[in-house]
Amino acid sequence: MKRTLKILGYTLGSIIGFIILLVVGVFFYLKISAGNTARKCKALEYAEVKTLTIDGFTFRDLNKNGKLDVYEDARESVDDRVGDLLSQMTLEEKAGTMFINMVGINKDGSVNEKPSLRDPFSLLEEGTSKMLFMNHMNHLNILTGTSKKAMAEWYNNLQKLEERSRLGIPVTIASDPRNHFSSNPLASALSGDMTQFPEPLGLAAIGDSLEVAEFGNIARQEYLALGIRVALHPQADLATEPRWIRSNGTFGEDAILASKLVGAYIKGFQGDTLGPNSVVCMVKHFSGGGPQKEGIDSHLEIQKGQVYPGNNFDYHLLPFEAAFGAGAAEIMPYYGVPTGQTSEDVGFAFNKDIITGLLRDTYHFDGIVCTDWGIVTDMNIFGRKVAAARAWGMQNATEEERVLKIINAGVDQFGGESVPEIVVKLVEDGKVPMERIDESVSRLLKMKFRLGLFDRPFVDVENAVKVVGNSTFKAAGNLAQRKSIVLLKNDTIDKKAVLPLKKGINIYVENMDTEKAAKFGTVVDKPELADIAIIRLQTPSEKLPDSGVLGMLMRGGDLGFKGEEKEEILALLAKVPTIVDIYLNRAAVIPEISAASKGLFASFGADDNALLEIVFGDFNPRGKLPIEMPSSMDAVRKQKEDVPYDSENPLYKFGYGLSY
Repeated sequence: MKRTLKILGYTLGSIIGFIILLVVGVFFYLKISAGNTARKCKALEYAEVKTLTIDGFTFRDLNKNGKLDVYEDARESVDDRVGDLLSQMTLEEKAGTMFINMVGINKDGSVNEKPSLRDPFSLLEEGTSKMLFMNHMNHLNILTGTSKKAMAEWYNNLQKLEERSRLGIPVTIASDPRNHFSSNPLASALSGDMTQFPEPLGLAAIGDSLEVAEFGNIARQEYLALGIRVALHPQADLATEPRWIRSNGTFGEDAILASKLVGAYIKGFQGDTLGPNSVVCMVKHFSGGGPQKEGIDSHLEIQKGQVYPGNNFDYHLLPFEAAFGAGAAEIMPYYGVPTGQTSEDVGFAFNKDIITGLLRDTYHFDGIVCTDWGIVTDMNIFGRKVAAARAWGMQNATEEERVLKIINAGVDQFGGESVPEIVVKLVEDGKVPMERIDESVSRLLKMKFRLGLFDRPFVDVENAVKVVGNSTFKAAGNLAQRKSIVLLKNDTIDKKAVLPLKKGINIYVENMDTEKAAKFGTVVDKPELADIAIIRLQTPSEKLPDSGVLGMLMRGGDLGFKGEEKEEILALLAKVPTIVDIYLNRAAVIPEISAASKGLFASFGADDNALLEIVFGDFNPRGKLPIEMPSSMDAVRKQKEDVPYDSENPLYKFGYGLSY
């Protein structure tokens, strides 16, 4: 038997070793290949941009022809500059402008060309030079980050490299949210040195449009300092389905509240008019991504489309109407299929009834429409498919058929894709007229001119260091974290309210920084020694069956604690009076925990200091629930995905919140 186990051990070890060697080998092959591609791109580079001085004004000679073209002249109108540049662009350059994809950032601020084991996301990213010079792309999406100084330096290095393209069209950088507190390492990688406010759901708990506008203005200044000119947010979706994993990015489930805050958010980022100091908002996900069937997000292959059992499709349009009123410049449709709402059951970006019929014709939106990421090609790592394209309703179509369908729907740009050659082929084959391409490219170029990128593409690195995460901004973020926390329960002991606690008592903590807790009381290592316990929890989630790689990142499922985890929590609550805080990235079902706790808080992205200051009375809680807390999973399953606050006998209703 021992000999058999030994042989099995050797065999298993050999297999694991072979897999490791294979992965390392493929990685280095990709790294070498990326390096060779970058060297090939050197041959495609043009000369550096020089300046021209005319009538006392200095201009950038972007096409290196020694004379001032209309598109290089800041004195000309935006329309004339766009028309002149469009007339000089090749089909390949126009097609490249219609794509935006992720780009890596090296830690030292240099331009990324090769995959790195330090950055797992780099395995999904193409080399920078390949995208700029081979694919003619001039819109890029940064996913991770580094220090504020290195990020500003990287941005300038990128723009300096792009100057060597034939026409010198500057790069527009886009980013997902970076200004929300989270203990999630993935979210922290995005945040870096930037000021940390609560999640949008937390801003909704505050419910103050002026507060949201201030958040937008602070985030705008930090984005602008780093060269980020397109915010891939806000989410104007409504969290009417409690199980939806993306609820934390919304302003809750009430359309009136969300509309008020979406408008303020956009004004904070864009200002009253778009200009060189604006950051453009790409509002998502038109026409509302909240009512996912059974809450299963449409990122996942097991998604079941969006459903409207309450016939409430129009309710989800209200925050977008507020966005249009605030001047939203860009729109992103979601992956999902609006089941039974249009003439064909295809995803929003493929859906002409949604994009042209509703967005363009009904709402007269003439801004940029960009697909969500990855609806044309599969996600590949090491040359192997790890996730299918989110081409719902078009799964059996070819990549070319998907691109054609998207263009014909009325979309301008392809998110998370680098296949402009498909657009080139469609035009050359006569399937898409050049006029249709010019329509979208004109919108994209116009935005670059309005943002001032052609005339002032670089950032001041020293200014970036001063602006990003400065003390004034941090103070505002810290205050917002405190304002967003909701007090749900304040029980009594000996007829006296438990909260706020007295400082200096013995406390036992879980999932908290003990050093921070020690500033308020004596931290003990056993609950039996404590006067009171303080624990922090998070809405439970699980990897859904058959949800693939993305299912590990977008966990969903039931909203209640189960099994051993639940038993341990309830055992602690029975052992010592306990204050519970639960981070709600979506609703939670916690009737037993609520009943057994002495105090209960809901938070939406707040550090330990913020919570402790409220628990010990340094700050009076004032937040109100932006989503209801259902009393059971049975109630969740019976509610309608598209209808707000409709579960039976909720544990805590929408808008609930106590103070001291």
